[in-house]
Parts: sequence; structure tokens; C-alpha cells
Amino acid sequence: MTIPIAKPRPDAEIERVLAIVAHPDDLDFGGAGTIANWTRAGIEVTYCIVTDGQAGGFEPDRDRAEMPDVRRAEQTAAAAHVGVRDLRFLGYVDGRLEPTYEVIRDIVQVIRQVRPQRLLGQSPERNWSRLVTSHPDHLAAAEATLRALFPAAGNPFAYPELTEEAWTVDELWMMEHPEKNHYVDVTDTVDAKLAALLCHESQHPDPAQLETTIRTWLTTNAQAAGLPTTHLAEPFTVIRL
Repeated sequence: MTIPIAKPRPDAEIERVLAIVAHPDDLDFGGAGTIANWTRAGIEVTYCIVTDGQAGGFEPDRDRAEMPDVRRAEQTAAAAHVGVRDLRFLGYVDGRLEPTYEVIRDIVQVIRQVRPQRLLGQSPERNWSRLVTSHPDHLAAAEATLRALFPAAGNPFAYPELTEEAWTVDELWMMEHPEKNHYVDVTDTVDAKLAALLCHESQHPDPAQLETTIRTWLTTNAQAAGLPTTHLAEPFTVIRL
């Protein structure tokens, strides 16, 4: 299936964005520059992190029971660098995520609470050319997000145990999808993105190499978007409902 070209709504029409991902740091790798653009434009952005990332890291001697608190603190600090202060942690276990009734219900509840006009998430489809982006938890979180987005969040008869009023989101942005149809220039916000990434100290065995890797990726994206050679970009797949 070919993803259709979809022009996003102008940012001036967007008041609230909800970003939903599997792990702490997923948003900082995939979309923090764009999120910084949005918050600088006055858009309120909320993070919903589905798992606590207990299986991440490169510290064999660390007590794994500490990881949920460590990773929540790292994500909170990272979010502040890009202007985000509303974070919702669902607390599921890293590596065990499935798009169950309970996970979908919890995401529906956050959507109804935040009432966003735009939702940013991950891709439910594997990217065989870059399999590292298709972690099973990413796929599960993305599938649960899509099921929550449509039809559940906007259906007042779905999840009747929830007390929040139904809410329909009409624009979906996906990171990591193999078919990209939109690029965002993040040249002016790359420093904020890098600062956010470096907050995830438990996850980077070689932080000195991180900036080079990220800038190379962003440069490649900018070239694909036809931007000037000195520019940087993040890629997305945008769907208008």
C-alpha cells in the first residue's frame, strides 16, 4: 500500500499535540526537534510514555529495580529542553508490551483528557530497511495508539468505564514509518533536540558519538526533503482522518 500525500494542518490551527511512544527517549530520537518547533510556536505538547524502559541501558551493575525512576527522571529532564512539561507515564513493562484492552483503554483515557488536534506516534509497520526502529514495543505501542485513535477515543460507547468525554483527533503523525511523506526543518531546534537526547544518560554508551550520528541522519533527511545543504530535518508520515 502506498501512503497518500497528506498536507498537515498549519501549526497555527493546532492548540494541543499528544505524543505517544513505547519508551523514554523514543520521542527525543524521532521527533524532539519538531516538538521544540511546536512549543516555540505556542502549541501545548503532552507526552504519554507507555513503558518505563526497564530493559534499556548499558550498566550491568545497576539495580534494575531503579530503572523506572531513572528513566522517568531522564525523560522529564529531556522534555523540558523542548518545552514539554506535561508527561503521562502509563507504567507498563518494557519488553512485554502488547496492544491489549488495558493498554488501549489507558491511551484512550489520555487522548480524552488532553483533547489534542494532532497525535504523534510510532509506526505499527516494520521498517525492514532500518529494523532497529521497529522494536516490538514500538509496534505494539503504535498499534494500541491507532486502535485508541480510531475508533475508540471518539466513540462515546467505547470504554464506558471511562468518565472523560469522547474526543476525535483528525491528524496522525507517525515516526519510523517506511513510507515518509512529510519533513520538518529542525535546523533551529537541533541543539534542543541534542540536549534532550543527552539527558538519557543511562542509554548512551558513547555520548560523544551521538551528536555526529544524529546530525548525519538529520542531514540525510534534509537532502531527501530538498532543503538547502546546511539544513537538518526530521521525517514523518502524516495521515489526515
